[in-house]
Amino acid sequence: MINMRNLITTVLLLFTTLTGFAQRQSILGTEKLKKYVTYFNSIDTEAVKNYIPNAEAFAWLADQAPLFECPDLILEQNYYYRWWTFRKHLVKTPDGFIFTEFIEPVKHAGKYNSISCALGHHIYEGRWLKDNNYLKDYIKFWLYKADAGETRPRFHQFSSWIDDAVYQNYLVKPDQEFLKAILPDLDRDYEKWESERLLKNGLFWQHDVKDGMEESISGSRKDQNQRPTINSYMYGNAVALSKIAKMLAVPSLVSKYQDKAAKIKQLVQDSLWNTSTNFFETRKAKGELANVREAIGFTPWDFNLPDDKLTYAKAWNQLLDTAGFKAPWGLTTAERRDPTFRTRGSGHSCEWDGALWPFASSQTLKGLSNLLTNYKNHGKMNAEVFYQELHRYAASHTKNGKPYIGEYQDEKTGEWLKGDNPRSSFYNHSTFNDLIINDLIGIKPRQDNILEIHPLIPKNKWSWFILDQLTYHDKIITLMWDKTGKKYNKGKGFVIFVDGKEIYRSKTVKPVKVQMN
Repeated sequence: MINMRNLITTVLLLFTTLTGFAQRQSILGTEKLKKYVTYFNSIDTEAVKNYIPNAEAFAWLADQAPLFECPDLILEQNYYYRWWTFRKHLVKTPDGFIFTEFIEPVKHAGKYNSISCALGHHIYEGRWLKDNNYLKDYIKFWLYKADAGETRPRFHQFSSWIDDAVYQNYLVKPDQEFLKAILPDLDRDYEKWESERLLKNGLFWQHDVKDGMEESISGSRKDQNQRPTINSYMYGNAVALSKIAKMLAVPSLVSKYQDKAAKIKQLVQDSLWNTSTNFFETRKAKGELANVREAIGFTPWDFNLPDDKLTYAKAWNQLLDTAGFKAPWGLTTAERRDPTFRTRGSGHSCEWDGALWPFASSQTLKGLSNLLTNYKNHGKMNAEVFYQELHRYAASHTKNGKPYIGEYQDEKTGEWLKGDNPRSSFYNHSTFNDLIINDLIGIKPRQDNILEIHPLIPKNKWSWFILDQLTYHDKIITLMWDKTGKKYNKGKGFVIFVDGKEIYRSKTVKPVKVQMN
């Protein structure tokens, strides 16, 4: 008979040994994480408890989330705050794990308070957690469970870049068997979007509200407008499906989706680019362009759609213009020079006619990162602009002097326009940590075994930083910059460790491609 006391003692000893080994491998340690989690817990009434309550937040995040430290305390605190809030939205359901958008139940949600609007954001953010099974459940939920038994479709209630996000998730956490299992259903889902939203001219249409962008300047709740959003998403989805099909050796789907992507790319550049305003704009159902610049005009760069031409890059100059998108509190959702800017509604009913939305801010920053990383023509954009706007985005996560993320904000004062509405708290409708990991620090996931880094930290901005305990391709990655060698006592320079072994060192923080062992 097994002695249960001895068994328990053995298990605890093994756990302690493994935990000690993990801590020895970690350069940064979890003290900073614990400090932040303790603070966040102390300011939270925890009206809603999901799978990981506050009492378990530190242990779960210490196991699951990459650790980060930098001289910019605004970025650093918000990095941990966003993991802390993301964890709140993890729900265990009879249909597997999902991530919610609202912490409180809302009327327009489906099963288990699920909403597909920010699905792509959730996958991009969650791919950096250690255990990828949460996201796999979540993806399968939307493909197979969300609409089962529902009187109206929930998956297509909002536009989606799910195929792109699924592929990007794979690049961080490779699992070909999972992709092989769901590829036929992703293919059918793309065709379903075509049956529902494809026009005869080859572009997709969408209501602004079904883009998750109610009451925008160019949009309509009823008109079939050709918007940069859904067309960029479907382009990104087609590119991703062609790459997945190539990897899985399904040539018929490779050519199918390469052709679709090429067609959408050409049509977006031919039909949605306004040569008068130098911007991608909505084309109205009646045929005319909206003649207003909105943040959705930056969305094509989220998926590297535009050609690498200075003509298109000029659109980004509007980020620097106070009559464009530059406001005291962040990047607006419409150009400030438009005569109807911030004129819709009461300011408390989900207006996208200029107010700041984290959903749009994170998309715009992702597009800017892609411009700076993947294009030669940058216009007036550089790493300093990216950093400044990322910092302002992080600084906007505050209310009454405490960390907060809500629905949307006044561009001049930072007031959260949903006020104290409980549904707005911890709003899971955007990314932030993905922008730190994938864009600022610059880990660029790939299919092969090469670790590619393309940092967007401005030159001489930081003397040190560390991204530690990041799980990538089943390995533990640490990126460390220590100008003097005295911060982390591991020597001077920019250093990359894989599973605790140094594989690269340079005197400066710069783009690098290095083979992982």
